[in-house]
Amino acid sequence: MIELTLNKEFARKYIVEFIREESEKIGLKKTVIGLSGGIDSTLSFYLSVEALGNENVIGIIMPYGELGEKSKLDAIKITEILNTEREIIDIKAMCDPYFEMEDMDRARKGNFMARTRMAVLFDKSKKYSAFVTGTSNKSEILVGYTTWYGDMASSILPLGDLYKTQVRILARYLGIPDFILNKIPSAELWEGQSDEGEMGITYDELDKILYLLVDLRKKPDEIVREGFDKTRVNKVLKMVFNSHFKRKFPPIPKISSRTVGIDFLYFRDYRPPYL
Repeated sequence: MIELTLNKEFARKYIVEFIREESEKIGLKKTVIGLSGGIDSTLSFYLSVEALGNENVIGIIMPYGELGEKSKLDAIKITEILNTEREIIDIKAMCDPYFEMEDMDRARKGNFMARTRMAVLFDKSKKYSAFVTGTSNKSEILVGYTTWYGDMASSILPLGDLYKTQVRILARYLGIPDFILNKIPSAELWEGQSDEGEMGITYDELDKILYLLVDLRKKPDEIVREGFDKTRVNKVLKMVFNSHFKRKFPPIPKISSRTVGIDFLYFRDYRPPYL
């Protein structure tokens, strides 16, 4: 069965240079990162510090009351190890008044918390004249395991082309501490929540199926012949295409000769020669 690998030094250098180049294109030297105490945000933090210097990276730690208290302390440790600035903003006081008005299930609450954190991050980006570095990985992006306009909202996504399995490989290579590496992946949106439990599949199996489907362009029956359960393969396929809207610009009805997102298309950093 296939095993995902990674050219670790190439990935490190390439992502670091990517962060530097995007910083220059945006025109901002500093970045803010939502530091959760998990492996994705920690790896993003380490790479950003290497790219921009520790004086230009600010960790924004956003617990919800006592939920994820250990992760908050772990995030603080990371800022101490890398000697960076940090802010701690408890979002409970922001979220609870709305929760009290609405009869909300835990999924809605989790999404609201994710969007509240992103609102805080973009506000802090204004405060520090910084851009927002997102922390989503390729696995999450492909299956839609993200909150639309929540954790997916950012200026750049340095880990966006690394599967979770590869995130772990690179994090270990960079010497990220075991208290981060050994954690069960969780967004900690409610007590006892875990990524793999919620998705119903391990990252190890998910990433292999995604790699065959997306990178190697294998058809579902070909992936099954690689040794994967047909039900799991179909589940992943549905997750990918049911969440495709999260990866696209909102639809616009074409009325004029040139329409944003349809035929008015330029690279993000494009500037016409007359500007």
